[in-house]
Amino acid sequence: MLVWSPAGRRGFILRGDKMKFFSGKLKSWLFLSPMLILVTIFFAIPVVLTVILAFTDMDYRFIWNFVGLMNFRDMSTDFLIPKVLLNTLIYTFSTLTLFNVGMALLISLLTTSISDRIGVIFRSLWMLPRLTPSVVYGLLWLWIFDPTKYGLMNNLFALLGLPPQDWLHTHPMMIIVFANGFIGASMGMLIFTAAIKAIPEDYFRAALIDGASWFMIVRKITLPLIKWQILFVTAYQTLSLLASFEYILIITDGGPVYRTEVWALYTYHTAFSSFRFGYGAALSTILVGIGVLSAFIYLKLFGFQALVQKPRIEVD
Repeated sequence: MLVWSPAGRRGFILRGDKMKFFSGKLKSWLFLSPMLILVTIFFAIPVVLTVILAFTDMDYRFIWNFVGLMNFRDMSTDFLIPKVLLNTLIYTFSTLTLFNVGMALLISLLTTSISDRIGVIFRSLWMLPRLTPSVVYGLLWLWIFDPTKYGLMNNLFALLGLPPQDWLHTHPMMIIVFANGFIGASMGMLIFTAAIKAIPEDYFRAALIDGASWFMIVRKITLPLIKWQILFVTAYQTLSLLASFEYILIITDGGPVYRTEVWALYTYHTAFSSFRFGYGAALSTILVGIGVLSAFIYLKLFGFQALVQKPRIEVD
């Protein structure tokens, strides 16, 4: 049935088409409703409660005493905050650049430049730490850097005639960067590999015919065409590293003497060891702010606005 639409320039519209449009929208919302309910219950509501809790002095008594900005003022006098912030920056930047993005990108570039069978085998072996239980994986690193003669590194040092080292006390940050990096690089490896394999083969063949070297192909073809994937992995892994402390808790528990105490672990210790839930919520709120700020910085550096507005032609 045709009806007149006074607003707009099209004049007549079909009532049946309009009903189909709203019916399709309703079906879409119904289809998404289970996930929206789960996100609301397990993400949105906890975030709101955490922000509200940050303005209280709740402790083990679970009493909601609102104290305004007192928790945030206390951060300025907390002598551990500068140390924790520095540890977080070193841990996040080192793990991100050396492993989660750097090593992942290098593995993807190398394994896609050789035989597919060998590349798949190597990437599968690199995925093994991801499949290992967290406690077992952490204990493995404790054995590798065990300060006694039974540790793997000290065994290797003994073969070279060198004295054993107490690695956990001399280089604790290095250990947690290695432990988190070797398991964190696998995600970026998979994403970068899939992105590289999606590039049309004709680009590489044309470059080889023109005499381009492998490094020139990577620089001029591969990296520009996987710019979006690099942005995604960098932003996602930054947020993941800022919020993660699982392996640090297992291996060093923030020690020795707070040398590996990162912001997320300090928040955990404050809330669940010292039972200062209000102060811990305030620390979590600041961490969320740091993560959001980091995401916007990445979007600006990678030119996300121009990236999504630029027209793209898909080639089969």
